[in-house]
Amino acid sequence: MENLQGKTAFITGAASGIGLGIAKACAVHGMNVVLTDARRDALDEAIVYFKGKGYPAHAIQLDVTDREAYVKAADEAERVFGKIHVLVNNAGVAAGGGPVYNASFKDWDFIISVNCTGVVNGVSIIVPRILKHGEGGHVVSTSSTAGIFAVGGSGLYCATKYFVAGLMESLASDLEGTGVGASVFCPGPVASNLGFTSEAVRPEHLKKTKEEMPEMPKDMPKDFPDFSKYFMTPEEVGERVVRGIMRNDLVIWTHPEFRNGIKVRNDALLRAIPAEPFNAERAEVLKNFGTLTYNPIYEKQTTPGPLDWDPEKN
Repeated sequence: MENLQGKTAFITGAASGIGLGIAKACAVHGMNVVLTDARRDALDEAIVYFKGKGYPAHAIQLDVTDREAYVKAADEAERVFGKIHVLVNNAGVAAGGGPVYNASFKDWDFIISVNCTGVVNGVSIIVPRILKHGEGGHVVSTSSTAGIFAVGGSGLYCATKYFVAGLMESLASDLEGTGVGASVFCPGPVASNLGFTSEAVRPEHLKKTKEEMPEMPKDMPKDFPDFSKYFMTPEEVGERVVRGIMRNDLVIWTHPEFRNGIKVRNDALLRAIPAEPFNAERAEVLKNFGTLTYNPIYEKQTTPGPLDWDPEKN
């Protein structure tokens, strides 16, 4: 989707952090922007930026787990800007840090409802609208580096982000030839407020009591070093997402420092293949099952160069 001028982006979790960075980048590239978020106060604060810049933007309070509200939000976006061309499923939360076997069902229900069901709702409600108008478009869903290889102590987060990655790679295959692309977005460390926003949007019935909160390790240091200077800004990450949309990337990656992590995980998958004779007859039969054994969608991914990004524009 090379020409974004005048097109409309519908972005969830857009009132702060990565979502706001993506919204700003979309606006810089000439798009109409629909910012949605569960937090009304954060939306009211975020929209000031767009009004100040004269960018066409509209804010809608939306809990992505509420399907009826999601349909109404999509209808409102179309009333304001006509058609939706880009969907960014960015709303996400964190929950249940520590060994996965110690996680509570409250943590599981909360994180799955937002990180998985929220993305499903976006795909099911918005993508048919993009396909219907026939002007082309794109879908981006925020996974994580933790959606490509596992991180100890983050089993709930990894599980939901692996879900997003698998869903988007399959969706990209389903959308082949339609003029609508799909990307899984895998950011590394970004300066955001995920911890705060996760608790702010957590439903009352899924909040933990004091007794349910895990105990902090006794040897936990009181002061952690400030690593934030090494994190990417939401604005830079937003530019990387927009570039990925324009390039029709299957995977949008942010940090080259994670290359070894990807390699060792994929090498492990290859080593796990049994050292047995190749069954040519079985291989021929399996070809009848579409992309079950081989998906050419992965061949289309190319390597982006250095980001041409001017922080002054954002």
